[in-house]
Amino acid sequence: MAGLQEAGRLGITPFEETAPVELRSNWSQSDAKDVIRAAYRQVLGNEHLMESERLLGAESRLVQGLSTVREFVRAIAESELYRRKFLYPNFHMRFIELNYKHFLGRAPYDQSEIADHLDLFLDKGYEAEINSYLSCDEYLDRFGDNIVPYPCDFQLDRPNQRAIGFSRLSHLYGGYANSDRAQGQTKPHLTWEVARNLARPISAITPAALAGGTGGQRGDLYRLRVLQSASPKAPVVRRSTIELLIPYDQLTTKLQQLSRAGRKVVSVTAV
Repeated sequence: MAGLQEAGRLGITPFEETAPVELRSNWSQSDAKDVIRAAYRQVLGNEHLMESERLLGAESRLVQGLSTVREFVRAIAESELYRRKFLYPNFHMRFIELNYKHFLGRAPYDQSEIADHLDLFLDKGYEAEINSYLSCDEYLDRFGDNIVPYPCDFQLDRPNQRAIGFSRLSHLYGGYANSDRAQGQTKPHLTWEVARNLARPISAITPAALAGGTGGQRGDLYRLRVLQSASPKAPVVRRSTIELLIPYDQLTTKLQQLSRAGRKVVSVTAV
């Protein structure tokens, strides 16, 4: 687990301080909708989702209690929407990296994991590749049927976890307001270090990376969408969303204040 100062510099404070999104017993439709939003954000790599792209049938089954969170995640993963965003534009190894990040909340640990999934994808196809994540023991032990996958390797708290996963995931991360497609790289990110079983140095996340852009100037305004979560011990997960307009030269300070207050910044966008 990173210390508070280090977590702030790396931009991972929201994952250090926010409980996983779970559909608990006695949930309401509002809770199910919170899960739906969290699942879209995680599985689509924080990619913007147009209203016409929503999987309304799968959403309806979840809200009616006819499917689990894991089945909803599977519906997104097997959809043409996911293929269009992550399979078609990318090299196969980049696609596998993103699958690890989206479904297991971590990066591949070594070359054998990438090679096994590449062989599976080429031999048995897309559905088999997706199922290999959603039906594996690691997924079931970590998320079960009712927890939305989330970045796991920013904390060392489970059996068979490898410390090198922190570095691996950090290089796939890019900031909690960044999109996996906005990084502009269709080739794999981890080829060099995975092939050599090495870990590259980790760089601090800048305000520009948090905003998902390339930089800002004094006087620019940014809109922050912020979640205020209920206590993790509460029987029902309820959240409220607020929006803040912050000048660029105050952005870092405001992000740090929100992190210390236990609030999760969902997105940072230029106005």
